[in-house]
Amino acid sequence: MWGTDPIIRKPLSGSTSATTIVFGEHVVLVLLTLPLLVPALRAMWRAGWRYVICAIVIGAGASAVATILFTEALFHGDFITPVVLQKLQPLIAVGAAAVILGERARPRFAWFLLPALIGFWLVNQPHPLEPTAKGLVPIAEAVAAAAMWACGTALGRYMSRELEFQHIISLRFFFGLIAAAIALPIMGAKSYAGAHDSLWIGYLAIVTGLVALSLYYIGLKRTPAMMASIAELTYPAIAVIAGVWAYNAHLRWTQWIGVCLIIGTVTLLPVQRRRDLVKVTARDAALAGA
Repeated sequence: MWGTDPIIRKPLSGSTSATTIVFGEHVVLVLLTLPLLVPALRAMWRAGWRYVICAIVIGAGASAVATILFTEALFHGDFITPVVLQKLQPLIAVGAAAVILGERARPRFAWFLLPALIGFWLVNQPHPLEPTAKGLVPIAEAVAAAAMWACGTALGRYMSRELEFQHIISLRFFFGLIAAAIALPIMGAKSYAGAHDSLWIGYLAIVTGLVALSLYYIGLKRTPAMMASIAELTYPAIAVIAGVWAYNAHLRWTQWIGVCLIIGTVTLLPVQRRRDLVKVTARDAALAGA
């Protein structure tokens, strides 16, 4: 579902601002989840101040600001680059999961970071030895969005310890709406996109927002944040393939090398983590037997 998001979002650049789109999405999402809002707020207060902060950060940061930044990156740059950059999210999520959830990465993780950074540079600079400032703006926007979404993954996992998934979703949309509303005057954006664009904004809100996030949080309750972020690679993979088909987009050979480096890194990361866990389990079993 998320893979269809950029394909719908990018064509809106000609008639609607990124902030207007995100605000419209959150209006629809809050209306759809309004019956859940009061119970969600009560559950949040009962859980404690840490959960209040998490809900605000997830809503304002991961839901509103990150989506605005990603939409702006799509508007300013080519289709593929911002989408491919989402493959950095698992790397960022590892650090966020370690800090927030105590899901510790092994020391070998450093060996995965260097090729991922090289791949990141190759993907986002068609001429890697001659970087352009014009390309750096959408790069910065897409990376910032990926970082916020990665932190949102870890915080969502944390909140699932005490709150039901429907409460997390309701709080995410509620605080996201507040943040998007504040962003409207700051960005000088309109609050209404027009009838035609509003239909597509409604699709984004319902399909790639409400339905996709509901499935996401149901799975996140039983899945480590690190592994959940790896699973999210389905999104950029589908989006890139669809983008090549829908927009006749293409990458230079150096960018394809970068894509392969990033995909290889995030694919091997959970494999290595599983091997380390097997070794630890075997060692603990041996010590218990001794």
